[in-house]
This record gives sequence, structure tokens and C-alpha cells, in this order.
Amino acid sequence: MTRVKICGLTNAEDLESAVDAGADAVGYICDVSVDTPREVSPERAESLIAATPPFVTSVLVTMASDLERTADLVADLGPDAVQLHGSIDAERLSSFRESVDASVLLAVDADDPTTAESYDEVVDGFVVDTADEDGAGGTGETHDWSRTRTAARELDSPVVLAGGLTPENVAEAVRTVEPFAVDVASGVETDGGIKDADAVASFVERATRAGKDHELEAQP
Repeated sequence: MTRVKICGLTNAEDLESAVDAGADAVGYICDVSVDTPREVSPERAESLIAATPPFVTSVLVTMASDLERTADLVADLGPDAVQLHGSIDAERLSSFRESVDASVLLAVDADDPTTAESYDEVVDGFVVDTADEDGAGGTGETHDWSRTRTAARELDSPVVLAGGLTPENVAEAVRTVEPFAVDVASGVETDGGIKDADAVASFVERATRAGKDHELEAQP
């Protein structure tokens, strides 16, 4: 079954909406070098992570520019997983993974998802996203899903599809890519950083249903 992550949560109300909708994971953006209305302070991130209920994965979304600082942030905030954006050496990433008590996800550029191959043994999963010139995601733009489909089949690590997903196109995305999970932020917002509860519920329902339907079709 395709899992769903609602990313860029900034307040308790949106967290509640995501949990009520059945999201499997929620993301909190913190300590990033790009300008985004979805970034929260470490204090707010810590509060939201603490409020995330059991069986919902809390994900700290941040940049890979200073891994020692990020490791300290993970230790302070206590997320279940950390999602890194930006350039990083595979050996350094492996050391970072060993130093933190959290699963490690690496965001890779959708224009060249094959670059993930060199990191396949040192991460717990990949987020294939449409990146900007700084290597950050959250652009709200879709990409060539056929490339991501190929990557999802060839990589050993789970692949999370992101980039321009909405309630209207997520079912097609799931059917095309067959990802481990889908990830949405701006596609379910009424305004920058503020989620639309109805859109969140619709996104989760359509992604989940498409994943279940595909599994049934694949059964002999």
C-alpha cells in the first residue's frame, strides 16, 4: 500500500488534520537556507514532533550543509526520521547515519534520479523531488514520472515521490511510479504554509485508494 507524507506542517491544527486524514508521516521543515513559509523554529518543530502520535512518522526536513549541526538538531528534537536536501558525500552521509537515532532519507533531483545509486547502501530511503538551483525541493513542480518509476524499480531503498503532487494528480502518479510513498506540501495548501484540511483528506484518500487498487490488479 502506498504511504502518504504531509510535509511542511507549521501548526497543531494542520498536524491534527493530517493525522485525522490518515497520513502515515508528517514533515517539519527546520533550519534551512532557502526562503519558505513552511519553515518552523527548532522550538516549534520540537513541540510538533512531541505532539505527533504513535504510529505516525515524524520527519525533520532540513539541509545537508552542516551535518554536525544537523546531528545535534536531531538529538534535540527527537524525530523518527530526518530528510536531507542538498549536496553531500556518500561517505559523510554514512557517518551521519551512524551518528543519529533516526532513519535517514536523502532528497535527490528528479532530473537525474540515477545519482541515488551511489547512496543506496547508506540511506533508509530516497525522496525524488523537483529541485531548485540550491538543491532544495518544495518547488511545487512535477517532473518526468517515468524516470522516477525506473529508479523505484532499480533501487533497493524505498522511493518517496514528491514534486507538484495534488489531490487531482496523485492517483495517476501512484499508478505510474508505484512508489513506496508520496509526499506533498504546497499541493494541499490554501496559502503558503497553511494546509487545507479537505485537500489533505482528499490527497490521502486518493493516494491510498490508488495504491490499493494497483495491488489488487497485480495479484494473480
